[in-house]
Amino acid sequence: MFGYRVPAPDQAMLISGGRRGQGGAPFRVVTGHGKFVLPVFRKVRFLTLAMCEAEVSETCVTRQGIALTVRAVIAFKVGNDTESVVNAGQRFLSDQDQMSVLTGRIFAGHLRSIIGSMTVEEIVTERQKLATEVLETSKTEMAKIGLIVDSLQIQSIDDGDTGYISAMSAPHKAAIQRQAQIAQAQATQASAEAEQEAARNQAEYSRQTAVVQAEYSAEVDRAKARAAQAGPLAQAHAQQEVLAAQTELAERAAQLRQQELVAEVVKPAEAEAERIRLLALAEAERMKIQAEAAASHDRVALDRMLIDQLPQIVKEASAGLANANVNVLNGTDGLGEIAAGLVGQGLTILDSVRRNLGAPESPEQSTDRNGTTGAGKGTNGRVEIE
Repeated sequence: MFGYRVPAPDQAMLISGGRRGQGGAPFRVVTGHGKFVLPVFRKVRFLTLAMCEAEVSETCVTRQGIALTVRAVIAFKVGNDTESVVNAGQRFLSDQDQMSVLTGRIFAGHLRSIIGSMTVEEIVTERQKLATEVLETSKTEMAKIGLIVDSLQIQSIDDGDTGYISAMSAPHKAAIQRQAQIAQAQATQASAEAEQEAARNQAEYSRQTAVVQAEYSAEVDRAKARAAQAGPLAQAHAQQEVLAAQTELAERAAQLRQQELVAEVVKPAEAEAERIRLLALAEAERMKIQAEAAASHDRVALDRMLIDQLPQIVKEASAGLANANVNVLNGTDGLGEIAAGLVGQGLTILDSVRRNLGAPESPEQSTDRNGTTGAGKGTNGRVEIE
């Protein structure tokens, strides 16, 4: 619209002519909104409120007398309040680029002043302290010209060819290099240990693989050996069973032969031994009877005693044959013959006893020895046996 002017967001509109501005300023300040301006009667100018930059490169001498070249960057702008806009408008409205030039010169002076009171070590190690002090000392002076500083950055500090900063940093460089070497050595050692560990692991794996392969080969060989021995072992077991059967058969044959020998040899020998024992017993009995008869001189009593002992003698004779292996071949006739034989043996023993005692032999007794029996009468104190 005709006569209506609006400043940009980063600008301040200065209207001169007409009545004065706030605080007796020669112009009115309008920011953030538009305003009608009468043409011809009013004049409008715009002052930037945007951020500006100034660079400083200044050679300063420290408290130790060492010259340092300091490079810094200052970020500044016109203040947002009306007083700052009025102060800046009165000084820089016609040539706003002068704000950067003047700001650089102001900060260069403050840098020289503050660095002159510090040592190189403080300047190098405490840059933020240096920037803060420069800002604090320049704040009042900058406010007078309507500018405010947002930040001050010390970009570089150089001592030229003196080498003071390099010498100052030498111990730190040496320590850093030493730490770097130590770290490199540790890294190299760790790498070597890792390689050795890997080599040991590889060797252990190879060893285990070789052991497993050897065990597998040994197992295969054992299986082959067992398979190869299976046939001979089976044949040997079969032969062993045959030998065991033959041995058992031989043992049974030996036992049978032993039984046959017992029946053929031992039993008859035992019977003969029993017969001899009976004869010995009879002889002992005879001698006993003879002794008793001689003591009593009683022939009749002696004969009666003999007669009384005859059944016992026959019984002993028959008892001696109880365990003998006697084979009866002709049945009941054979049994009768055995009984008659036993009686005959008893009579024979009796007759032998009589002869040994000196008793005369009667005709009847002679007939009895020949196998016939009869009755006789005893004379002269003899006893007749019926």
